[in-house]
Amino acid sequence: MVSKPSNIPAYHQNKKLHLNAEQQEAATAPKGYNLIIASAGTGKTSTIVGRIAHLLEGGMSPKDILLLTFTNKASVEMIERVSRIFGEKEAKQIEAGTFHAVAYRYLKEHFKIALKQPRELKILFKSIAERRIYAQRSTTPPYSPQYLYDIHSLYLNSQKEQSFEEWITQKSPEQALYVPIYEGIIDEFSTLKKEYGYADYNDLLIMYRDAMSKQTSPYQEVLCDEYQDTNPLQDSLINAINPTSLFCVGDYDQSIYAFNGADISIISNFTQKYPQANVFTLKKNYRSSYPILDLANRVIQKNERIYEKSLEVVKMGDYAPPKLLVYDELFLQYQGIAKRIATSNYSLDDIAVIFRNNASADGCEASLREMGIPSRRKGGVSFFDTKEVSLILDICSLLYNPKDMMAHIHTLSYGGGIGNSIAKDIYEALNLLGNHNAKDGLLSPIAGVKPYALRAKNTQAGLFDDFFTLQNSARFDDFLPKNFCSHPILSHPKLTKDGAVFLGRFFALYQKCHTLKSPLELIKSIANSKFFKHIIEILGIERAKNKEGNIDENRRVEAMEKIDRKIALLGDLAKNYHDIGRFLNAMILGSSEASEGNGVNLLSIHASKGLEFRDVYIIDLMDGRFPNRKLIAKGGSIEEERRLFYVAITRAKENLYLSYAKKDAIKNIDYEPSIFLYEAGMIKTMLTNS
Repeated sequence: MVSKPSNIPAYHQNKKLHLNAEQQEAATAPKGYNLIIASAGTGKTSTIVGRIAHLLEGGMSPKDILLLTFTNKASVEMIERVSRIFGEKEAKQIEAGTFHAVAYRYLKEHFKIALKQPRELKILFKSIAERRIYAQRSTTPPYSPQYLYDIHSLYLNSQKEQSFEEWITQKSPEQALYVPIYEGIIDEFSTLKKEYGYADYNDLLIMYRDAMSKQTSPYQEVLCDEYQDTNPLQDSLINAINPTSLFCVGDYDQSIYAFNGADISIISNFTQKYPQANVFTLKKNYRSSYPILDLANRVIQKNERIYEKSLEVVKMGDYAPPKLLVYDELFLQYQGIAKRIATSNYSLDDIAVIFRNNASADGCEASLREMGIPSRRKGGVSFFDTKEVSLILDICSLLYNPKDMMAHIHTLSYGGGIGNSIAKDIYEALNLLGNHNAKDGLLSPIAGVKPYALRAKNTQAGLFDDFFTLQNSARFDDFLPKNFCSHPILSHPKLTKDGAVFLGRFFALYQKCHTLKSPLELIKSIANSKFFKHIIEILGIERAKNKEGNIDENRRVEAMEKIDRKIALLGDLAKNYHDIGRFLNAMILGSSEASEGNGVNLLSIHASKGLEFRDVYIIDLMDGRFPNRKLIAKGGSIEEERRLFYVAITRAKENLYLSYAKKDAIKNIDYEPSIFLYEAGMIKTMLTNS
C-alpha cells in the first residue's frame, strides 16, 4: 500500500548526513548480515553513504571496505559524497565500482590480462566456429556462433552446479546432438584467450572469485547495491570474498535482469542463507507524487510479496494523476507524443520516453527529429558498438599492442574478400613473420619464413586437414605501395586484388601511425587515412540503401555526417588522456554507460534504471509488445514484465503518460491495450480476447 504525504518532518540530522529514522537505523545496523529493502526513490544512496560514514566513524579503515555497485557512475557518486565528509584522500582508499571494475583493477595488478568487449571476442569465437563441420544434423539447426557465444555467457552467469552439456540439454534437448562440437569450440576459444591474455567480463569475475577463494578476506565489510540484480556468478564472488559483515541494498520489485542471469531468489532467500540476518525496510519515497506511486503499487501488488513493505509519499503538492494517451495508429502515437513534448515548457533533459522494445524508439526518434527536437538515446545500439567507433578503437588497440589478435581480426575482416577466418590467418602469419610480434611481421618480416601453416576442420567424426597451396606474393605488386610489394602475407591463396589493395592501405596507415603516443593525435590520423575513409564510405553507402537496394543520396550524406559526429565525439573523449593504454581501458569499462548528445531522453527500461525525470512517457503499451509475449514464451515471465513496468513508472517524479496505439497500419496489425493498463485501473473493462 501507499500512504499519502503527511506533515511529519522528512529528515533529521545525523552529523554531516541528513538521514530519516529508517535510513539511520539501517545505516547504523550492527556488523553482520544486513539486507535493506529500498523501494524506488527511498534514498538508498544516502543510506549506503550513511553506512560507510558509520563504519569509518567507528574506526574501520577505508581499505577494509568494498562497495559493489551496478554502474560505475553510482560508485563515483557515492565516493564523492563520502569525500565531502571525510576528505578525498580517505574516500578514495575505499575499493568501489561494479563487480567487473573491481575485479579488473585487482587482476591488472596481479596478472597480465587484456580486457576485451563481447563484440570483439565474438569475432574470434566466430572465426573458430566457422571451421566446424556438423556432419550430423537434426531437424533443428545448430546455434549460430554469435548465439552460442551469448548462450554460453548466460550459462556462466546463471548456472550453479550443472555442466554446460547438462544445462543445454535441459534447456534445449534438440541441441544435445551438437554439444560435443559446441564444447570443442568453447575449449579452443578458452585456450586462445589464455594464450593471448584476453579476458571478457565473465573471465574477470571467475578469475577474481578464484583468487579471493584462495586467501583470507581482504575486506571487513562488503556493501552491495542493487542486490536484486545479482546473478549466481556474482553471488559466488561475494561468497568467495567471505567478509565478516555484509550490507546488501535492493528491491525485489525492481529485479529486471533475468535475461542476464539475475536470480531473484538470491535476494528472496537472504534470510535463509544467513539466519541471523537483519532486514530493514525504507518506506519514505522522496521522488514521485502520490498518484504515480499509487498506480505503480496497484500493478506491482499482483506479484508475490517477498518482504512486506508499504510506501509513504513525502513529496508534497497537488499533482496531476497519470494520463492515458490513446492513438488510432502506431506512428500517430509517436508523432502525437513528439507534439506534446514540443509544447512542454520543461527542460528537454528532464523528459524521458521509455520503451520496452528498441523498435519503439526508432519511430519516436524520427518524429522528434522531424519537429526539430533534439534527443539522446540509450539502451539501443551503444555509441561504442557502432562500426565506425569500434573500428577506430580496434586500430588504436592493435597499434598500441601488436599482440592484440582480436583487434587485428576485427580490422582486417573489413577487407574485400577477407572474412574473420582469413583475417585470423593473416594475423597468425604476421605473428610468425615477426617472431611473435605482428608489428615486426608487417613492417620488417623475417625472410624465408613460411607464413601460413596447415589448418584443420573439426567434424563430429574427427579432424580433417584443409590443404591449400601458397600463391605468388608478387601477383598484386602493380596495385600496391612500393615498400609493401611482394610481402609474404600476400601469398594467401584466397586473397583477391581488392583484399591486397586493402592490406596495402592498412600497411600505409600502420607505417604512419605506429609511433604516435597521443590518443587524440592517433584518432585524427586514423580518421584522415585512406584506409579508414575507404571503410566509412562503404558504411555510408550501406546505410543509405532503401528496401529496393538503391542508394538514397540524402541518406548517404546524412549517414556520413553522423559518422563524422561520432568521430568528433570520440576525439573529445580522447582529449582527457595522454596515454593510449589508459584511454582504451577507460573506453572499454565505461562504454555500457555512455549515451550521446542532449535533449529528450529515449531510454529502454533497463537503461532507465536508477534515473528520474519530471515527465515520463511509457509508450507502446499494447498486449504482445508490453508485456512482451514472445520473450515470455521463450522463458521469461509475466512477473518480470510487471517489474519492468513498475521500474518504468517509478522513474517519473511529477507527470506520467501511458500510451498505446490501436493499430499498426504498415503491418496491418490490430492491438489491444496492455494488461498492465487494466491492472493500473487506467482502463476499466478488459476486452474479451485480451
